[in-house]
Amino acid sequence: MSRWRLRALLVLIYVVVGVYVGWVYDYITPGLLRDLAEALLAVFLWFLVLLGIDLRIGG
Repeated sequence: MSRWRLRALLVLIYVVVGVYVGWVYDYITPGLLRDLAEALLAVFLWFLVLLGIDLRIGG
């Protein structure tokens, strides 16, 4: 395994463990995930927002 792949694997493990700890200690909640998903949809599908399409999830 090359050094680049090893570093990428370690960073991925670090992020996954961080997300898990954030979820367990209620720093990451379903509401936060919904808001983040809505924001990402608005960023990547901005042209639909300009056409008046509502990208809100769940109401």
